[in-house]
Amino acid sequence: MLPKVIIVEGLTDKQQIKKVITEDVTIICTNGTLGIERFDNMLETYQLDDRDVYIMADEDRAGWKLRKQLKRELPHAEHIYIHPDYKEVATTPLHEIAHALVSKNIEVNPIFL
Repeated sequence: MLPKVIIVEGLTDKQQIKKVITEDVTIICTNGTLGIERFDNMLETYQLDDRDVYIMADEDRAGWKLRKQLKRELPHAEHIYIHPDYKEVATTPLHEIAHALVSKNIEVNPIFL
């Protein structure tokens, strides 16, 4: 079985998530919204139709736009939300990220729970 995939906006989001997860998860950075060609390449490269996919975007206009786009393109993907007070995944406390990931059955280091 292929590892789970978490789609995030930027590298700092990826780095923040990597601090807490303990299972083999592929984290993909979109660096903003995706064009059709770039999305199709990502879909094929990472076999997104055959994997458990999670979307963890910022609680801002760009994050909502990305979620909306990915909801259309990857209807099987599950969304992981951070508390709106934190606005950005990169600045969300590690224990908050850990709780959000555990709620989707993604393994995290228990020190953050």
